[in-house]
Amino acid sequence: MLIYISLFSALTAAGAFIKIPLPMVPMTLQTFLVYSAGLFLGPAGGAVSQLIYVTLGLVGLPIFSGGGGIAYFFSPTFGYLIGFIPAAAVAGLFSQKGGTGWPICGVVCAVLTVYLFGVPYLMFAARFFMHKEIGLIAAIQIGFLLPLIGDSMKAAAALAVFFSARGRLGLPLGK
Repeated sequence: MLIYISLFSALTAAGAFIKIPLPMVPMTLQTFLVYSAGLFLGPAGGAVSQLIYVTLGLVGLPIFSGGGGIAYFFSPTFGYLIGFIPAAAVAGLFSQKGGTGWPICGVVCAVLTVYLFGVPYLMFAARFFMHKEIGLIAAIQIGFLLPLIGDSMKAAAALAVFFSARGRLGLPLGK
């Protein structure tokens, strides 16, 4: 299990560099890997893989889409990174229930969990660190609606890979 956790931490780091630049919040492959970590590793393994990823980035490894280090706390996208940890746990929790509907519900909830942390932090960071006033509607447009289509596609891809591999690998591995 430690190898799988380490693998998903490393894959999430690599996914940070596969990105499409958008205003304020770039679209990366990270969330595909966050959802996959939860689905494949279960709630604890998925969350730990993302905790390791975020911790390594904060201690200075340049593994976030914009670099790394403790100064990343001041980035408007830091809330999304924090949201990766509970999002992987949520996806993993639902995937353990089996069937088709539970993992789908889990990934939908995981997507929303990332935004639940990311959008408010985007508003906070814009106001206090960037000295830009962003209202709730603008934050939802920039930090939720704009990336939602891409995140929905990444969520669907994570589910497709999970359903394809589940029978062969006995997933989630964190059961």
